[in-house]
Amino acid sequence: MSLSTEQLIADVADVLYLEPAEIDYELSLRDQGMDSVRLMDLVERWRTAGVDRIDFITLAEDSRLGHWIEVIEKLQAGDEVAS
Repeated sequence: MSLSTEQLIADVADVLYLEPAEIDYELSLRDQGMDSVRLMDLVERWRTAGVDRIDFITLAEDSRLGHWIEVIEKLQAGDEVAS
């Protein structure tokens, strides 16, 4: 199973109680309402969806949605992600 970009964005919007179009890809998600509890929820959702190597630290270090999309695409392709 893999996680589509559309599902990733929908999941982020869901935990932030926003519409996907309302999320700014280059603004820190912390500034858009993301906190550590919501982030852990996303990590668990995405592990369940098949992104086994996703981790809290990698996402927390750079919390822009655009960066998260890149990270998850790399992980699903089997590439390493520097944290």
